[in-house]
Amino acid sequence: MPKAFVVPKPGTTPTAESIIQFCKEHLARFKAPKLIEFTQLPKTATGKIQKFKLREKEWEGRKRRVN
Repeated sequence: MPKAFVVPKPGTTPTAESIIQFCKEHLARFKAPKLIEFTQLPKTATGKIQKFKLREKEWEGRKRRVN
């Protein structure tokens, strides 16, 4: 199930519903996220997002990483 990790810009308060609706209007519907998580993204010292940490958190407690 597609999930988006969102860091809102300072001074904005987007809702999960508004982000999902925006994605459905601008992307193919199957690419639009079903879940939105507002969080700070883990980054390296050079500023790259540590995607493996996001994956580990999502796959925690599962036997398989692919359904």
